Amino acid sequence: MNKKLGLAVAGAVMAFGASAANAGIIIPAGDWTIDIGGNVNTYYTNTRFSGDVFDGVARKNQVSTGLLPSALGIGGKTRQNDLDIAFQFTFFVGANADSGFGTTGSANENFQSRSGDGNSINIRQAYLTFGDASWGTIKAGRDLGLFGSDAILSDMTLLGVGVGAGGPGNSTLGRIGSGYVYADWIGQIQYASPNWNGFSFAVAAREGLRNTLVTTATADDKTELGFDGKISYEWTGDVSGKVWAGYITQKHNNSVTGDYRSRGYDLGGKINVADFGLVGYYYDGKGLDVQTGGQLGGLQFLSGNKSDDKGGYVQATYKLPTVGTKLGVSYGISKSDNRGIGNNLNAAVDETENKSWIVGAYHPLTKSLNLVAEYAHQKLENDLVGGGSADGKAKTISLGAILFF
Repeated sequence: MNKKLGLAVAGAVMAFGASAANAGIIIPAGDWTIDIGGNVNTYYTNTRFSGDVFDGVARKNQVSTGLLPSALGIGGKTRQNDLDIAFQFTFFVGANADSGFGTTGSANENFQSRSGDGNSINIRQAYLTFGDASWGTIKAGRDLGLFGSDAILSDMTLLGVGVGAGGPGNSTLGRIGSGYVYADWIGQIQYASPNWNGFSFAVAAREGLRNTLVTTATADDKTELGFDGKISYEWTGDVSGKVWAGYITQKHNNSVTGDYRSRGYDLGGKINVADFGLVGYYYDGKGLDVQTGGQLGGLQFLSGNKSDDKGGYVQATYKLPTVGTKLGVSYGISKSDNRGIGNNLNAAVDETENKSWIVGAYHPLTKSLNLVAEYAHQKLENDLVGGGSADGKAKTISLGAILFF
């Protein structure tokens, strides 16, 4: 797998024993080295819904991709004028789709063919880099955001499904919204420092994300850049690990609720001793998250107000000796409090807790192919405006495979 795509997946791949993280198609091309790699994954999911939140929602059986969509990455690198120069394009696609011609589509449902479906290619990475080991690297283009990136890259469900199965689309949620805020793939100009004996930092100016309540651009609609960054320290040895801290901020111009600034910070760490691994993560912020009151959560800034948001997760894994199967269990929770603010995305909900237990088994059938089995138990607890509550549960069994090349 090429190194640029590896920024998005290799952390999880190597953590769960797939040596395919070092695979790929390497092509010398004059002064350039071209690297092609990616993954293909597919899962069967069975999701049972219950409670007021999911009233009238029946059991769902699907064949779909997991948290990480299938991907094909093409990158290149060279050394010119004492600079390391590189580029990366990565194309993601799912096994099912939001709509199209077919029995699961939202349009023309009498048609049985899926050949005309609308499942489009999603280009999540398209960027260039230049720099040198002595002073760092500049990145310009679309890539995974800095804030929350270590949280999702350390999530065991990156190789599986997690929560969020049972709906259309080309990706599930892992534990997005029930443990961390989605880092997202976003246009940015980033500086990353050299590695000083394990210590490093990165900062970025990024495309401003529009909040939900401002839906129509006008001639005088002003947009603001966002900013995020992180510092980290990583070490190797018999006891290896990593600790990190990050931040994010963006001003929103909102004629409905008034101008406000979203901001947040996060802290995390992971440690590996022999065949055991442990991850801990926490985040806190204002106007940072959105919880819809339903299954979806963890999307940046979309609440349209300065809500109180916090959450985190813990995860423990153990690799069976000789067999190589990685067993894991994790618990996470995200809270969004709009109490007393009003004008939030879900005006009927004052406060939402979105939490989940996930257990999984990840078996390397070959150095490139991993078999995956997971069980995810998601619970939503909503305090309603004016009193009362509405709760719901989504329980998902998933079985499938992910192939890296």
